[in-house]
Amino acid sequence: MELLRGFKSVLGAQNEDTEQSGSETVEKLCDRVSSSTLLEDRRDAVRALKSMSKKYKLDVGTKAMDILCNVLTNDRNDSEILGLALEALCNITSAETQGQQEEVSREGQVASDAELGVQFTEIFIKNQENISVLLSLLEEYDFHVRWPAVRLLTILLKNRCYQLQQCVLVNPMGVSRLMDLLSDSREIIRNEGLLLLTQLTKSNAAIQKIVAFENAFDRLIEIIAEEEFSDGGIVVEDCLLLMLSLLKSNVSNQNFFREGSYIQRMTPFFELDATLTPGTERGWSTQKMANINFMLKILRTLVSPNNPQQTTAFAQKIMNQCGILRLLCGILMATGIPSDILTETINTVSEVIRGNQENQNYFSQVNAPCTPPRSAIVVLLMSMINEKQPFNLRCAVLYCFQCYLYKNEQGQTQVVSTLLPSAADVTTVSAGQLLCAGLFSANAFSNWCASIALSHCLKDNAVQKEQLLRVQLATSVGNPPISLLDQCTNMLSQGGTMQAKIGLLSLLCSWLTSCSIAVSRFLQNTSNIPY
Repeated sequence: MELLRGFKSVLGAQNEDTEQSGSETVEKLCDRVSSSTLLEDRRDAVRALKSMSKKYKLDVGTKAMDILCNVLTNDRNDSEILGLALEALCNITSAETQGQQEEVSREGQVASDAELGVQFTEIFIKNQENISVLLSLLEEYDFHVRWPAVRLLTILLKNRCYQLQQCVLVNPMGVSRLMDLLSDSREIIRNEGLLLLTQLTKSNAAIQKIVAFENAFDRLIEIIAEEEFSDGGIVVEDCLLLMLSLLKSNVSNQNFFREGSYIQRMTPFFELDATLTPGTERGWSTQKMANINFMLKILRTLVSPNNPQQTTAFAQKIMNQCGILRLLCGILMATGIPSDILTETINTVSEVIRGNQENQNYFSQVNAPCTPPRSAIVVLLMSMINEKQPFNLRCAVLYCFQCYLYKNEQGQTQVVSTLLPSAADVTTVSAGQLLCAGLFSANAFSNWCASIALSHCLKDNAVQKEQLLRVQLATSVGNPPISLLDQCTNMLSQGGTMQAKIGLLSLLCSWLTSCSIAVSRFLQNTSNIPY
């Protein structure tokens, strides 16, 4: 109590007559809780403290916190008094503005409700036993105890996340008791438990690992399935947010997720036949788009280029084998997909195929459902050079093309071959034609995208650098064709936007690097180096 009295003296007492009366009332109630031998009297006093804890947060916090904490320990057999004490503690630790807008000290200093809530949180957490008692109360099934206990933990976590994380870590059964919330049949407690665990696992690898090994993935996927996957409500989004928190930047949990066959269990999430079928009523609600977006982020976390190479490769293989890659490509080629979902799907497919020969080969064989059939690569490149398409979508297509060509000499060869003279059907639009169209487009961003895309056709591939020297472009009638290399250098000397020039210079750097023949051709044109 000395610490609490000191805390009050720092903030200052309230000097209004009504406030003085309130302060005296709080003192009398505290004495009643401490000294009364009748449970009913103590319960009534705690109920009154709870009622005053919003308007008189400072007085209740400084005078009654220890007393309320003692109630949690000494009156475990009475759920009503436990619930009232927990609700009072929620009110005094809450950082939300409640009751009076501000409490003014004698010196005129202002201490807001939010500041009081945070400081009372620090005092509460400083005693490790308080957190142990609070976690033990989660074992009580009575709604009037469990619900305010969850709320109080959420408030403490919001105010002082790191300190509470440390308290939970040193409590032997702390995480287990929190995980039990996900099995509560009452949705309000289960859903609040989801939010609590999401916040608790934030930026704490140790807690993330413990939660994962407490069968979190099993329970989360069960909830998602019960809620009908992507068609579910906000609870599905909360489950996905927690899953993302457990997996992001945590290789141990990613391996556990993969080895537990959880990737395969997410396949139904992308079975969107009813949504993709023209004329259906289900459509794309805001919640459905949010759910799919977070699920795509989870897949990207598992195959992120930042993960250890072997971890990513294993996950890529499973996504192909269980049909997730096929389903993603189906979304990619469907009509009526919202732009944001399409963009994130393209990014996800990009990382599922990146550096994986088998997945890249599968992607190269995907065709759009049109007549005549067009490959997915061609359809995507058409979007990339189309200035009417959203900027983020065009960037995603460029990233997808880069990932398709990453460590894929066969893919590089196929794309470059569409630029070379051949007897192929000239009525068919090819990847090479689209890249040239973008390269010479009036739109600067199309120029840049095409230049960068073409440079990836040459990355670490000396053969294709030489092959590209064979590409001849038709000019005006009666004039001889010009090589692609000369045309690129001519475009640099003719002006244009800075963005287009940067793209062309990037292409030339990739082309000339470690290719003596290309360098010789470049130097043969005296206008390239006029000194």
